[in-house]
Amino acid sequence: MKIFTIFNFFILMVSSISCSVITKSPAENPGISESKSSETSVSTSQDIYFKGSGNEPFWNVEISDADIKLKTITDSIVTPSVDAIRAADHNVKLYRTQVGESTLSIQIIQNNCTDKMSGKNSPYSVSVEYQKYAAAKLQKLKGCGNYVTDYRLNDIWVLETLDGNKVESKNFQNKLPSMEINSATNSFSGFSGCNTMNGKLFYEKGLLRFTDVATTKMMCDPNNQENAFLKALKSTTTYKIEVNRLWLSNPSGLMLIFKKID
Repeated sequence: MKIFTIFNFFILMVSSISCSVITKSPAENPGISESKSSETSVSTSQDIYFKGSGNEPFWNVEISDADIKLKTITDSIVTPSVDAIRAADHNVKLYRTQVGESTLSIQIIQNNCTDKMSGKNSPYSVSVEYQKYAAAKLQKLKGCGNYVTDYRLNDIWVLETLDGNKVESKNFQNKLPSMEINSATNSFSGFSGCNTMNGKLFYEKGLLRFTDVATTKMMCDPNNQENAFLKALKSTTTYKIEVNRLWLSNPSGLMLIFKKID
C-alpha cells in the first residue's frame, strides 16, 4: 500500500510539471518576449529616415517608408507614409497625409535650426500642422530635425569598378582606393589612389553626396587614376547596396562600385 501511494504521488508530480510547461504563455516567458521585442525595435528604427522634435509643448515626429508617427504630450497620430511634395527652387519638402478624420502636414526646410531649450543645432527646420478630428482645432508645432543616414553605409569599402572598368592596383599607387564611412557623423576617410582623403556625406532619402573632399598633396604618377576616381566620387548623387557592394551613380549612369570588406 505504501509503495502504491508513493507511485501515485510520483505520477501526480510528473503530470503537474508537464501541465505547467505546456500551458506557460509567452507573456510568462520574459526571455522569449524580450527577444522578439528587441528584434522588432531594431528593424523599425532602421526604417526611419527622418526625425524631428520640438518643445513648448514637447513633440517628436518620425518618418519611415511605412508610416509617419507624430507624438505630443497629449496626442498621437500614425498615418501611412506618402511621397514628399518638393519645391522647385529650394530644398523644401511637404508631406500631407490623412487617416480617418486625422490630418497631418509636415514641412521640412534645409536651413540651420537651433533648439531653443538645448541649444543643439540641426540642418533642418520642421513645421507640423495637425487635426485629431475634423471639428478639432488646428494645432501648429515648430522644431528642428535631421535625416537618419543609412546604417548600411557604415563600413570599409574598396574600389572595384571605375566608370564601368574593373580597376587594378597598378592603376594607382600599388593599392586600390578605399574609404571608411561613418554614418553616425556623416563623414568618410581613406585612400584615393595616391593620397589620403577625407570629407563629409550629404544624405537625404534617395540622395547621397560626397562633399568637402580634401586630400594630401603627394606627387603622383601621371598614369595614376586618382583624379578620375575623385571626379567620379564627387559627382555621385544616388546609391544602392547589394551583395556586399556599394553602387554609386548619378543621372549620367553608374560611376563607381565598391566591395565591402570586414
